[in-house]
Amino acid sequence: MSAIKESFSMAVNDTGVSAVFANPAGSVATVVVAHGAGAGMDHPFLTGFTEALNERDIATMRFNFPYSEAGRKFPDRPPVAIATWNAAMAAARKRSAGQPIFTAGKSFGGRMASMAVAEGMETAGLIFLGYPLHEPGKPEKLRDGHLYGLDVPMLFLQGTRDPFASPDELEPVVERLGPNAVLKWFEGGDHSFKVARSKRMPEQDGAALAGSVAEFVLANS
Repeated sequence: MSAIKESFSMAVNDTGVSAVFANPAGSVATVVVAHGAGAGMDHPFLTGFTEALNERDIATMRFNFPYSEAGRKFPDRPPVAIATWNAAMAAARKRSAGQPIFTAGKSFGGRMASMAVAEGMETAGLIFLGYPLHEPGKPEKLRDGHLYGLDVPMLFLQGTRDPFASPDELEPVVERLGPNAVLKWFEGGDHSFKVARSKRMPEQDGAALAGSVAEFVLANS
């Protein structure tokens, strides 16, 4: 049975952004997922990911950040992105019937979720779909400081060819985070989990992550 989808607009400061809540019958939890810096909520990677979660009886909510909604190229600054995350979680709580709500994000979206949690946003767990530990070519400027104060379950899904975080760089970070953090590598995947010479479409790359995310969600619900 397909999920019932609700498209709506939610207010962020003085603007409105688009969102879609998809709720399969008998859902057990909700995953709110944010897009990365270079694409909006309707990118095939995210639609494939969320639809695969719906098939596993997990409700999902996708949303745009204001810059994406307005068609701008450069991502919002953290205060705006964090405000957007708080608005998204409030919208999800109204629709989730008391179920556990997890936060997930592709790259920028996941990092902003973790910063929002560091500032007090509540979540059942953080799911990183390619964590941007540093900008490509700038491994000396790590974006990990705020992670060490978090006490929620965390799942890091990362491609082994990701220029934003190599195994040698990310594994020590996850180890320092302790037993709350789990890291799973996808062999040959880049920052979008694309494997060289693979014929999979972006929606299939996103859907391939759903099994690991569903296991994490069920284990922490």
